[in-house]
Amino acid sequence: MIGIRTFTGAACAALLVSSAAFAQVPADPNNPNEAVPEKATYMPYGETIKLEQAKHAAEAALAESTKRGWPMCIAVVTPSGDLVYFIKMDDCQYASVNIAQHKAKAAATFRRPTVVFERNLGKGPFFSYLTTLDGVIASRGGNPIVQNGKIIGAIGVSGGTGSQDDLISNAGAAAIK
Repeated sequence: MIGIRTFTGAACAALLVSSAAFAQVPADPNNPNEAVPEKATYMPYGETIKLEQAKHAAEAALAESTKRGWPMCIAVVTPSGDLVYFIKMDDCQYASVNIAQHKAKAAATFRRPTVVFERNLGKGPFFSYLTTLDGVIASRGGNPIVQNGKIIGAIGVSGGTGSQDDLISNAGAAAIK
């Protein structure tokens, strides 16, 4: 019995000592995420988008998509990602109902256009961690709505190609100044 206790104690001590060696992973000089900026840079949140502003942004996006003949789903959300206004054009695919809302929520809550996630994932394995972040969608078409230098909401568009979605989303976001 004493031998088992001694062996168990020695095994635990060895495990504790060896785990310290695994605690630190050396920096990879090729990984752009290793650089630590001196200051965080981000656009601050502002007052929450109002219904009339959300309608105006969505209708600007609707006008652009109608002009081009692209059936789209258009979602406008608050900075926290809560839906304020939604338009589903006739003939827009059903999957785009949720995708548009997801793009808008990601753009609002992460304070950046969703194209940023798409482009970073395209840069290779150093950005694969993005797929582990809750709420990320790496598809263009989600853009923050900015007023007076602050994010008041976001717009998400789905129904076309990524570039079409982004063009329509940007038209909606640009309608709010």
